[in-house]
Amino acid sequence: MVRFSNVLIAILNVLTMLIAVASLAAGIYFNFNGGTHCQKFLQMPLLVVGVFLFVVSLCGLVGSTCKVSFLLWIYLFIMFLMILGLLCFTILALVVTNKGVGQVISNRGYKEYRLGDYSNWLQNHLVNDKNWGRIKSCLMDTDICSRLGKEINDDAAAFYKKNLNKKDDFLFYFGGSKQSGCCKPPTYCGFEFKNATFWVVPKTGPAVADTDCKTWSNDQKQLCFDCKSCRAGLLANIKSQWRTLAICNACIFVVLIFIYSVGCCAFRNNRRDKYKYQRGFP
Repeated sequence: MVRFSNVLIAILNVLTMLIAVASLAAGIYFNFNGGTHCQKFLQMPLLVVGVFLFVVSLCGLVGSTCKVSFLLWIYLFIMFLMILGLLCFTILALVVTNKGVGQVISNRGYKEYRLGDYSNWLQNHLVNDKNWGRIKSCLMDTDICSRLGKEINDDAAAFYKKNLNKKDDFLFYFGGSKQSGCCKPPTYCGFEFKNATFWVVPKTGPAVADTDCKTWSNDQKQLCFDCKSCRAGLLANIKSQWRTLAICNACIFVVLIFIYSVGCCAFRNNRRDKYKYQRGFP
């Protein structure tokens, strides 16, 4: 007799396999059609996630429908590790995003960000020198600064009132505060506005001796993408995203606990049916 828990776990794993196939298809698509460096950067994670989900779902599906207890045990063990990993990541996300807030600038419609305001863990693991070249390439692929120049042009009043911290539809954490940090020099540098992406350095030099003021370039391919303020703007957006993700993780955690519980019932049913079969019970 087919148990309800076995049927339910089989259905859940079929749905997971469909997600895995979609992830594999996306990874393959980016491999052959991903025109930008950032799109190709997504290829490997999508392929790895797709293969992982497919193998785990296959273990759960075969284990529940064919009553192979060993495969179901592997499935439950991996599910346990996923639940534990999700819990650890959620706690980490809440801890490392506790610091950091944008600084309100007088008579400006936007906030500015300083790298030192954010946790050392975020600085050392997400926007370190090793990762920044790849992240910068992704940011430049979005044309965020050229779009800002087209929207504002040389209207200084409109620029100062514009909210440069709003999020756009670009994926992978590259929304929000990046225009404020990457497309213009920090306000404290005291540069003169000419247009949204072109600023004149005073003859006396920057108002403060800061590395970002020296790093700024009117070269439209450089701007402030190598500034600390650009990295800080990205971290500001990551902080917002991870806080939201922590709430989503709580919901996913409940779902995984439910699936794990159903899987345990299916595993117990398999062992019980095997025991009855060995003892000659119907």
